[in-house]
Amino acid sequence: MKQVLHDWDEPSALAILKNCRRVMKTSAKLLLAELIIPEEGQAALLGSLLDLHMLVVHGGQERTKDEFVTLLRGSGYTLQRVVATPTPISIIEALPV
Repeated sequence: MKQVLHDWDEPSALAILKNCRRVMKTSAKLLLAELIIPEEGQAALLGSLLDLHMLVVHGGQERTKDEFVTLLRGSGYTLQRVVATPTPISIIEALPV
């Protein structure tokens, strides 16, 4: 999924991921293309501004890596790895548990 979860609040994002998990085979992988807010530095400030924008305009949110870990764990996945790209978007690979 590409930039889907950032449009949604936590309960809605959990529901989306749980629905995906329900229909996935145990050998499948979930790939998410999402912005991950860095923990510190100038990029963290930009991420926080984007997070505020998502909240006000869409009711959603940008997330940190730890927040993705929690979201994935709560919906039946484990974070396998995060792949950085030359863009602000990272690829998050998760496996069903």
